[in-house]
Amino acid sequence: MHNGTTHNTKMFKIKTFNAISPKGLARFDTARYQVGPDVTAPEAVLLRSHKLHGEAAPESLLAVARAGAGVNNIPVDDYGKRGIVVFNTPGANANAVKELVLAGMLLSARGILPGIDYARSLGAMNDASAMHALLEKEKSKFAGGELRGKTLGIVGLGAIGSMVADAALALGMTVLGHDPALSIDAAWRLSNAVQRMDSLPALLARSDYVSLHVPAMDATRGLINADMLAHLRPHAVLLNFARESIVDPTAVLAQLAAGKLGRYVCDFPEPGFAAEPKIIAMPHIGASTEESEENCAVMAADQLIDYLEQGHIVNSVNYPALRMDRTAGATRITFANDNVAGVLGHVLSVLAGAGVNVIDMSNRSRDALAYNIIDVATRPNDAVLSAIGAVEHVIRVRVV
Repeated sequence: MHNGTTHNTKMFKIKTFNAISPKGLARFDTARYQVGPDVTAPEAVLLRSHKLHGEAAPESLLAVARAGAGVNNIPVDDYGKRGIVVFNTPGANANAVKELVLAGMLLSARGILPGIDYARSLGAMNDASAMHALLEKEKSKFAGGELRGKTLGIVGLGAIGSMVADAALALGMTVLGHDPALSIDAAWRLSNAVQRMDSLPALLARSDYVSLHVPAMDATRGLINADMLAHLRPHAVLLNFARESIVDPTAVLAQLAAGKLGRYVCDFPEPGFAAEPKIIAMPHIGASTEESEENCAVMAADQLIDYLEQGHIVNSVNYPALRMDRTAGATRITFANDNVAGVLGHVLSVLAGAGVNVIDMSNRSRDALAYNIIDVATRPNDAVLSAIGAVEHVIRVRVV
């Protein structure tokens, strides 16, 4: 499968979908980038929630950046096979989600929402002393507990999970963590006060609050089902500000009805939730802050610029991360290929046969795909670039 060669031109075209923060759009130098929703034959796409499934990707397309963490609106695997790098912005909205998780815990710990509703219901009262006396009499109905001294179990210890852990520790909570896919970087970020749990059921059984921070994928779909919910204490509060598919809503409703779950706090309302007083459901506002949208857009734009201008890959969901300091005066070639043996050797043979001297190179693989950066002393001619593109298993070649 060959998409041939793609040459670096002075002007890059970026097609946008959705409302992208002006701070993100401002990252693109107008002398080098044409950016907007009406751009044709774009080298890159910058979007939020717009769905690309079923849409024909132009031959010109090199990269897609999602201003946010979830990429289920992008055909990631198909794009990878075509040499289209898909980026996301992990951590850019982490603080916004962390603060909403804290709000969810506080709202579930005490009768804040019903207390506010009760106070509003007294709008017809005109006698201040009578109102104060009534409130003193009724306030015990809205009593609750404190977070300090309680145990929070965090499932998923990435950018958001680790920030929630730090905030909970600062509130005086005991924090347990479970993440079988914990990366080295995430482990370094994590406070050593977080107790690592190898087993999800063990974490559930010990927690007063459980907060979910795992991505939506086949392995996590329905992760919290009837069997897992059975491990929770009857007073426990389950918080889901990750993805709706991680929790089985039918099982949650059944556990609440049976008195085997304290509360469910989530960012994903479902049919039946509104009638259940033990559910606090918010309208998917976890990342909906001005700061978060700006952070995501700036990060997505910077990653596209770094890829288009330097060939670097950071925070891709289908290609390996790869950076290499640029050699002064050198021409940079990048190519994507199927992750099979011998491809890089064939490409280097093509360059050697054409008398093109390699100054520096780096390559990485990720699952079925690989990516390479090669700095050469002289710019190869089109025939050499076409020969590289014709090497078996090479997907896409660029001069950057």
